[in-house]
Amino acid sequence: MDRTDRKILESLQANGRMSNADLAREAGKAPSSMLERVRRLEEKGTISGYRAMLDPRQLGYTVQAMVMINLARHQETRIEDFEAGVRAIPEVKACFHVAGRYDYILHLAVRDIDHLADLVKHRLSAIGGVEKQETFLVLSTVKKDRGYALEPLFDEL
Repeated sequence: MDRTDRKILESLQANGRMSNADLAREAGKAPSSMLERVRRLEEKGTISGYRAMLDPRQLGYTVQAMVMINLARHQETRIEDFEAGVRAIPEVKACFHVAGRYDYILHLAVRDIDHLADLVKHRLSAIGGVEKQETFLVLSTVKKDRGYALEPLFDEL
């Protein structure tokens, strides 16, 4: 990976709809070679996909929460059952298996507090193996996910 690849990644993280011609112009390369570089980054899995970033409020999701989960037992089948249960809940935006005080951190987006209460009481607690859950309401988003920092990875180039 070189500076041109870094430029491609930075540009596509900022605007995934950028045309190949604009991408080539920004990087100072020919459009044909740019297309080949992007394809190579996709084939290697460095670029794993493209998607639109949506405004949750425009979709009716006015409440976001973080839910910390502890499992009763750390057995393979319990972990797999819990993770499968979480994957089946569309309101779970992300789920992280973590080390520390909790076993999992879930990021939820819901319509309102009643929707959150129903989700926590009936859907999350119904997943087998959940011993404890603690819910934190998101008051505001201080920094949105804008992709990965690439600068430190390429300082030596």
